Amino acid sequence: MNATTVADIFALYERWGNEFYDEKVRQTDHARQTAALARSAGAPDYLIAAALLHDVGHLLEIEKLGSAPPDLETNLNHENTGAEYLSQIFSTAVTAPITQHVEAKRFLCATDSAYLTRLSEGSQRSLIGQGGVMSRVAVSGFLDRLGAADAVALRGWDDHAKVVGLAIAPLSDYRELLENLSVTG
Repeated sequence: MNATTVADIFALYERWGNEFYDEKVRQTDHARQTAALARSAGAPDYLIAAALLHDVGHLLEIEKLGSAPPDLETNLNHENTGAEYLSQIFSTAVTAPITQHVEAKRFLCATDSAYLTRLSEGSQRSLIGQGGVMSRVAVSGFLDRLGAADAVALRGWDDHAKVVGLAIAPLSDYRELLENLSVTG
């Protein structure tokens, strides 16, 4: 089922946002930290929204499968299920970077020799199930994909949004931004 309103997204976070992410932070905290980093970098509103919502697919997985710790080496394609869930509310400017953020991790592992070592343990483990380091053939065309360049930026914020107990704006501070970007009005 897809979200049809911004209220649906907030309800999903209310139900499952306190579950732990693959690190030591909760799902909502990771989303807020990623969005806060995008905002502080001066990202446009659509990319702040993508940063906030990039892992909404994990919430859908929890809703469907329960809150057991995730098997990080099994790829459930949260990037695609999340983007699909959001597709009736937001344009591809928001959903394309979400769809591409896992591929952006694979791309960065292939193009930056130190990137893999900077990934958290959980991100390194999930990389296995996500296809591993991107091949040279795939690297050559990656940045031509819709949302890929924005996904690379999002990935950087994602990687740094795993700080336990960080004091940042509440999720509700993003409601107006999401409402303004909503194509459903």
